[in-house]
Parts: sequence; structure tokens; C-alpha cells
Amino acid sequence: MSRKEDKVKDDKKNIKDQVEDKIDDAIDEVEGNDENAEEQADTKDQELTEEELLKEDLQKEKDKFLRLFAEFENYKRRTSKERLELFKTANQEVMTAMLPIMDDFDRALNELKKSGDENLLTGISLIHNKLKETLKAKGLERMEVEQGSDFDSEIHEAITQVPAPSDDLKGKIVDVVEPGYKLGERIIRYPKVVTGK
Repeated sequence: MSRKEDKVKDDKKNIKDQVEDKIDDAIDEVEGNDENAEEQADTKDQELTEEELLKEDLQKEKDKFLRLFAEFENYKRRTSKERLELFKTANQEVMTAMLPIMDDFDRALNELKKSGDENLLTGISLIHNKLKETLKAKGLERMEVEQGSDFDSEIHEAITQVPAPSDDLKGKIVDVVEPGYKLGERIIRYPKVVTGK
């Protein structure tokens, strides 16, 4: 029996070895498939990564283009606005030079009213109105400031302060010494006023 037992043991061992070999082969095959799958997955990842990289690059280029386009649109808008502003205020020097002439006309009209010569007053008034309307057509506008108006340091230039003739004129404009003018929306000469204290 010992031979039989030895033979059975050898057969079992052989079967066991064969089973282990088969299992090892199966494991190797599965691992090989896993490695191939990993290699394929790595290749797909690389392909996807390359595709994703290309998409990212395309998106970056689109962003650059949009930003450049937006900058260009802002530049066009800004320069056209500056150009319009320049056209509106290009004659500012000429208008500023004309302001003393307007002041002289106002003083002359006040003196002619005192003299009582109606013909002379009418002639000078016509010339004064024509000059005033021509300058107004070019954008010059007289700022309306009256006695009793609130003083605003942003748009008025205070020459001096005098005691207020009445309590309601305290901190307000008592007299307008020189009128102010605007060219479009820009003040080119601030009205010179006397305020009450």
C-alpha cells in the first residue's frame, strides 16, 4: 500500500501542481490583460489629454480674442468720445477771448439806458443781441445767477463777503459782479459773486 499511497500522493501532487500552473497561467493572462488595458487606458488618457489640451488652447485663444475685441471697442468708443469733446471745446479759447467784449457790451448798454438816447440804445442792443445769439449758437451759454440764490462753491467764485442786508441773505448771493459762462457742459468762466455773512 505504501506504493499505492505514494502513487496517490504523487498524483495528487501532480494534479495540485497542474492546478497551480493553470491558476498561475490564468493570473498571468489576467495580469497581462490588465497591463494591456492599462496601456490602452494610458493611450486613451494621452489622447484625451491631447484633445483636452487642444480644447483648452482653443478656449484660451477665444478668450484672448474676445478680450482684444472688447479692448478695441472700448478704445474706439473712448476716442470717438474724446474727439466729440474736442470738437465741442475746440473754440474754447476764442469764446474765452470774447467774454470781455460781452462784458463791455453789457456795461455799455447799462450806461446807455441811463443816458436816455433811445436810438443809440436800440442800435447797440441789436448788435449786442446778434453777438450774443451767434455765440449761443456756437455753444456759449450764460449761467443764470441771481441775488438771493444759494452759494455753491462748485459753480460760483466768491470775491468777498459783506454783511447781509437782511437775515434771509445770510450765506446766499448778495450781488453778481461778473456773470459766468458755460461752453457745452464745461464752465469756462465761473460767476464772480459777493456773499452775505
